[in-house]
Amino acid sequence: MKFLFVLHDAPYGSERTYNGIRWARQMLDEDGNEVKVFLFGDAVASAMAGQKTPDGYYNVGHMIKGLASKQAEVGCCGACLDARGISEGSVAKGARRSSMKELAQWTSWADRTINV
Repeated sequence: MKFLFVLHDAPYGSERTYNGIRWARQMLDEDGNEVKVFLFGDAVASAMAGQKTPDGYYNVGHMIKGLASKQAEVGCCGACLDARGISEGSVAKGARRSSMKELAQWTSWADRTINV
């Protein structure tokens, strides 16, 4: 099956984005599944390179890279990046600038859309 995960919340402060990434990763581990992840609003900060978290805490940036290494596509809302002053060069490897047009295409592609 093809899954689209749309994440909205900031990477830290709540566990919604963390759990959405974990869920997407688990779906990738199931045979034959394809996954795309779109980061909206404050969730675009999840894809920033160079995140430093205290020992023992999850690092959402590393988790995003892990998704990409498993062949998930990770897109960041371009307008959301701009609104937060995040340049394309600040986005971690494995994620990239995207758009509403691409989100619409991904939504048509997906068998299931999961809005976290």
